[in-house]
Amino acid sequence: MHNEAVIKVVIADDHEIFRDGISLMLGKEQGIQLVGQAANGQQLLALVEDVHPDVVITDITMPVMDGIEVARSLMVTHKEMAVIGLSMFDEDNLIIDMLEAGAKGYLLKNADKGEIIEAVKTVYRGEQYYCRHTTTKLTAMIARSKFNPYKDKPRVEFNDREKEIIALICQECTNKEIGDKLFLSARTVEGYRLKILEKMNVKNSVGLVIYAIKNGLYTVKET
Repeated sequence: MHNEAVIKVVIADDHEIFRDGISLMLGKEQGIQLVGQAANGQQLLALVEDVHPDVVITDITMPVMDGIEVARSLMVTHKEMAVIGLSMFDEDNLIIDMLEAGAKGYLLKNADKGEIIEAVKTVYRGEQYYCRHTTTKLTAMIARSKFNPYKDKPRVEFNDREKEIIALICQECTNKEIGDKLFLSARTVEGYRLKILEKMNVKNSVGLVIYAIKNGLYTVKET
């Protein structure tokens, strides 16, 4: 839509080639404008004061000042700013720290163009974004962490069938497996899934599971 505001984005990462790749990717996207790059957290904070972006995409592990410190600082000085953390596969604890520091979302560094753009647009609207490639282990860690974006939001009600489907999604069942258990078609289950995502205001199954655990709709069994 032509009347939508352009989303101003800055990127911070200590690898110039990675920054340039993101820059090239976002540069072709209508409605998103890359307004600056930084190589570390200190540069990023100075850049934020200069260009006043809407969304900050920052590597979690950077020299001088890391992304977690940046997020904490921005939540004091620019609480309205949306921060997305960039992470490697083996940085689960750092992702938790990043979310608890105030980040609105995170992406693994191998995320594709479509997911990066979806994440930018999602956090710009004030919603959370969880990378769709999140492992089961990390999902459970986020659900058990102090991070809880839902605590001040109105309670959403789900009927018994929706609760059954939520529990089975949390158990990593496919639409077909859920359908077989509940005597429903896979297409009907997909319809329920989409409605549940909409009611929770989350983008993918990772967000659904985190929401369900945080709001007492599903309990993770201790192993």
